[in-house]
Amino acid sequence: MNVNQNYNPDVLNCLANLSNDEVFTPPELANKMLDLLPQELFQSPSTTFLDPFTKSGVFLREIVKRLDKGLEKLIPDRQERIDHILQKQVFGIAITELTSLLARRSVYCSKDASSKYSISKFPTSSGNILYKNIKHTWVNGKCKYCGVMQSVFDRGSELEQYAYMLIHSDKPQQFFDYMKFDVIIGNPPYQMVTAGSVDSQSTPIYNKFIEQCIKMSPRYICTITPARWLNGGFGLDGFRSEMLNCNSICILHDYLDSEECFPGVDISGGVCFFLWDRNYSGNCNVFTHRNKNVTKACRPLLEKGLDTFIRQNEAVGIFKKVHEKKEPSFEHLVSPRDPYGLNYYVNGVEKMFKKMDDNPFPNSVGIYYYGWLKDGIKYTDRKNITTNKTSIDKYKVMISKAYGERGDYPYFVIGKPFIAKPYEICNMTYLTIGEYDNYNSASNVVSYIKTKFFRYFVNMMKNTQNAYKKVYCLVPLQDFSHPWTDEMLYKKYGLTEEEIAFIESMIRPME
Repeated sequence: MNVNQNYNPDVLNCLANLSNDEVFTPPELANKMLDLLPQELFQSPSTTFLDPFTKSGVFLREIVKRLDKGLEKLIPDRQERIDHILQKQVFGIAITELTSLLARRSVYCSKDASSKYSISKFPTSSGNILYKNIKHTWVNGKCKYCGVMQSVFDRGSELEQYAYMLIHSDKPQQFFDYMKFDVIIGNPPYQMVTAGSVDSQSTPIYNKFIEQCIKMSPRYICTITPARWLNGGFGLDGFRSEMLNCNSICILHDYLDSEECFPGVDISGGVCFFLWDRNYSGNCNVFTHRNKNVTKACRPLLEKGLDTFIRQNEAVGIFKKVHEKKEPSFEHLVSPRDPYGLNYYVNGVEKMFKKMDDNPFPNSVGIYYYGWLKDGIKYTDRKNITTNKTSIDKYKVMISKAYGERGDYPYFVIGKPFIAKPYEICNMTYLTIGEYDNYNSASNVVSYIKTKFFRYFVNMMKNTQNAYKKVYCLVPLQDFSHPWTDEMLYKKYGLTEEEIAFIESMIRPME
């Protein structure tokens, strides 16, 4: 095959929107990520690159194109140059058998790297793009590496195990004979279903891939992932703390809408890609992408007093003005998930409480649940309540624990709050906010929740449809002896016209 022949990358664009769990990367996006690297890397015959989560092979292919041009003067013979690049500089680990064949076809022009059709002939069919159908390591019914349930993924040997090579090893360096890589780059798998619960929650695994990459101690790491880890995400607290405190991320591109990176793919909370530099320590160049507009700021990933990242550059100044008053957090009023402890467990699997009657009976309490607006409030025995018992006889504010929106801002951010009277509770569909002796106090809380100011601070932390207790942690607590309006709050915190206009552009009024 003529290595001088041009090839059309459109087929990899077509693959870019096949799945939300294992999203294929468009060539344009791969090149934006490669642009973050020092470009002199592509002019050295000793620079080594690894994509340890190879899917279509687009990263490796675009790296080869850059090296081919960068080494043109140093290695003038084209075939000699291609042989050197493919055999000594570019390496991959595929995530499935299918993607291994696809990647080899993209990079070597043949799924068999040892065949006569490969543009560089290798002694093995895999070349430098490895794949092994390894097995999960089961401990007490779960894989000790990725946490998936044995009942879901314990399959026959002929089926794909989804036991990804990189994260199912204590020594990821061993796959290439402990070779040191200068650059690790790519787009890892995002999540796996790890257990059954009332939430049917999948567990993120992209963090495990990045942690393994760091263990390999390259000079640079560049990956694209869901952006949820920046200020939330199930099971990501330790990973977030490590990444935001390491000061090695020198560039971060944060997209609030995933479709700006992956056309046709909706990833809740958006996506981000970053450049991690082993030898760097300092502030990060943060690029916030919103509705095809970009803002840039050089700032720490963690503002003083925070353990999460503020995603919008414009929000940093607003946060500082509010935070400097050192007021308690509204989060302290918000209940945990399942406010009244009604759910129960069967063999470790959580089940939703459903012991409800249509009509009241002695010692019963009213219960708000999913669907009560249509079918009416139901009733349950007071003895079923195991937590938050002091609020039963009080007024309290309730709000949905989940509220999702799509499209560009402005958003409501959260559902509409409502007031529950004494002897009324809820199941895990809702959270409760405080407990009050009279209706007026609860109404004043509702007036605050409905302000754009309140919901903007929730929006700083909310990156999926779930709005658990933690998303309220940046909201300052107020005096609820009177109602609140946005005008009162803007004046209290001394916000500028520009800051007010930004909040107003982000949040819709809630009547």
